[in-house]
Amino acid sequence: MSQLAIYNSLSHKKEIFTPIEPGKIKFYVCGMTVYDLCHIGHARAMIVFDMVMRYLRFSDYEVTYVRNITDIDDKIIKRANENGEDIKSLTDRFISAMHEDFLALGLNSPDQEPRATDYIPHIIRMIEALISNGLAYVAGNGDVCYEVRKFKNYGELANRDLDQLRSGARIEVETTKRDPLDFVLWKLVKPEEPSWQSPWGEGRPGWHIECSAMSADSLGNHIDIHGGGMDLKFPHHENEIAQSEGSSGCKFVNTWMHAGFLQINKEKMSKSLGNFLTIRDTLKECQPEVLRFFMLSTHYRKPINYNDDALDQAKSSLETLYTALRDVELGGFDQANDSVLRFKAAMNDDFNTPEAMAVLFELAKEINTCKTSDLSKAKVLASVLKNLGNAVGVLVDDAQEFLQQGLVNVDADKVEALIAQRNQARARKDWVVSDKVRNELLGMGVILEDSAHGTTWRVE
Repeated sequence: MSQLAIYNSLSHKKEIFTPIEPGKIKFYVCGMTVYDLCHIGHARAMIVFDMVMRYLRFSDYEVTYVRNITDIDDKIIKRANENGEDIKSLTDRFISAMHEDFLALGLNSPDQEPRATDYIPHIIRMIEALISNGLAYVAGNGDVCYEVRKFKNYGELANRDLDQLRSGARIEVETTKRDPLDFVLWKLVKPEEPSWQSPWGEGRPGWHIECSAMSADSLGNHIDIHGGGMDLKFPHHENEIAQSEGSSGCKFVNTWMHAGFLQINKEKMSKSLGNFLTIRDTLKECQPEVLRFFMLSTHYRKPINYNDDALDQAKSSLETLYTALRDVELGGFDQANDSVLRFKAAMNDDFNTPEAMAVLFELAKEINTCKTSDLSKAKVLASVLKNLGNAVGVLVDDAQEFLQQGLVNVDADKVEALIAQRNQARARKDWVVSDKVRNELLGMGVILEDSAHGTTWRVE
C-alpha cells in the first residue's frame, strides 16, 4: 500500500505525511471573511479542503477539522459603514448566506468554526507573549506591530529573503513602523470602528493575528495541516507562522497546503471585468455536484479555468458514472479490489484527483459490461465505485435521482405517464405515436434510454 505524500508549501516538495499523533490529524483551514456573498473562487478552495478532509477520514484518520470565520476586519467595517448597518448584523447575515451556499455545495461542516470576535482575550494574550519575547512593539501611533526582522525564518514560506520582500513592500508615508515589512497586531481605535479594551488602549485585532489565536485555542500550538487559497500564502500565512512560533516557541504547522487560483475564461475573476460569479448565482445554472466534479477534475495545486464547456464536460462525465450505477444494487465493498488500490495510490500522491477519477471511469465501464454478463460482480463493482466517489464527495446521490434532476423543473409523474403511453404504442407497433411521445419528452428536456431492463429517463 502506498504512503500518503503531500506537497508541503513550506519545504516546496512532496513529503511522506506522518501525523504528530498516530492516527489523528489536526487540520486548520482559513475560512471566509464575511462582508459579501461567497464567490466560486472561494468554492474552489473550500471544495478542495473538503475533499482532503473526506479522503483522510476515508483513510481511517481521526480528523479534527477547523475552519474559521473572520467577522472583523477593514473590509467588513467599510461595508457596514457603506450600508449604514451594524457590523454584527452584517456579519450574521453573510454567515447565514455562507452556510446556505456551503450546504448547497455539499460541504461537510467543520468540527469547529471559531469566529474572530469570540477570541479577543486569546488574541491579547498572544500579543502580550510576542511583546514579552521581544518580537513586537508599540508604534508611535499606538498600534502594536510585529518586528519582522526579529523572526529569523520570516520569508521561508514565500521562498524569499527579507531584502526581496522589502523591495516589493509598499512604503508608507510618515510611517511609525520600524520597518515597512512590520505588520499590525493590534490597531488603535478610530472613529466609527468597533473596539475592545486592551493593555494598549481600546482597539481591534489585525487580520493575521486572528487565525493564530483561533488555531492555537482550537487545535493547540502544533498542528498537522494548515490549508488555504494560494492568495493567502503571503503575507497572511507567512505572518501566521511568525506570530504562532514567536509566541509559543514551537513549530506551528508540519504541512502547508495551498489551492490554486480560479480563472473565468482564462481571465482573473473581477467585478470590474464583469465576470464575478457568486456561488448561488452559479448554482442557478449548474448542478452543485457538477460544479464539485469540475473543481476536482484539475489537481488542487494547479490553476483552474471556469467556462461553460468545462462545466458541460463535467456534467457529461458525472452522467456516465451515475448511469453505470443505475439499475444495479450495491454489493459488499471490497477493500482489496484492484481499483481501490489504484484509487488510493492516486489520492496518496498529493491528492491527485484527476488520476483518481480515471479509476472511477474504468470502474463504470467494467460495471456496464458486467450488467449483462455477471450481475453479482456488477453489484460489487458498483459498491466500489460508490464508495470511492463518496471518498472525495461525488456520487453521493441516488443514481436515478441525479439523472432525473436538472436546472429545468420536470414533472416526474407526467414523464412516467408519457413513458407508459409510449410503451403501449410500441407494444402495438404504433411508431407514429411512439415517436410523437418521445419528441414531446425531448421538448421537456427529457432523454429516454431503452434497454433490456426497460425504459429509463434523465434530464438533458
